[in-house]
Amino acid sequence: MTSDTLELRAGLPEPLRLLLDTHPRESWKAHPDFHGLVSFWLERHMMFRQLMTHMGRETEAFLDGSRDAQGFAQGVARYGGLFVNQLHGHHQIEDHHYFPLLRQKDARIERGFDLLDADHHALDSILNRFVEQANGAIQGAGGADPNAGAGAFRDGLAELEQLIGRHLEDEEDLIVPVILIHGADGLG
Repeated sequence: MTSDTLELRAGLPEPLRLLLDTHPRESWKAHPDFHGLVSFWLERHMMFRQLMTHMGRETEAFLDGSRDAQGFAQGVARYGGLFVNQLHGHHQIEDHHYFPLLRQKDARIERGFDLLDADHHALDSILNRFVEQANGAIQGAGGADPNAGAGAFRDGLAELEQLIGRHLEDEEDLIVPVILIHGADGLG
């Protein structure tokens, strides 16, 4: 693994931050091209963050006894399924539509799209493990040791939240400035 690997990366590598340096996060909302594709795309990312936070809270509530087993299991099934399905769909659209078009807009950050594509592949195996942990939590919720499955799910969710958070932030830092600088023509 290199420092560009999702699990080891502390942020977008410095050579890929050149557009972010000219269009920092705090300036995005004031940009005339922010509303539309950029704000929609950031809202999708926020939805993923909110779903993970919600599942984490529900799991903690179940583990501390303030959430019933049936409600917990139904919530994990509902929100976990929504999360995984929406994230897979989101990544497919990025990989097959947005990334190829954005890659052409600014050759200086082309390596960034390779990095994001590698993230998507790494996240696939992590999401598979998340599904297994979610299923374990659902099946174990009413069993003899309901906390075992829920505890493993909580731990897996914490790891997922960290890695997805890193990926989403780096993706935003790379892509939003490209769209703000070069426009969204052909993307929508």
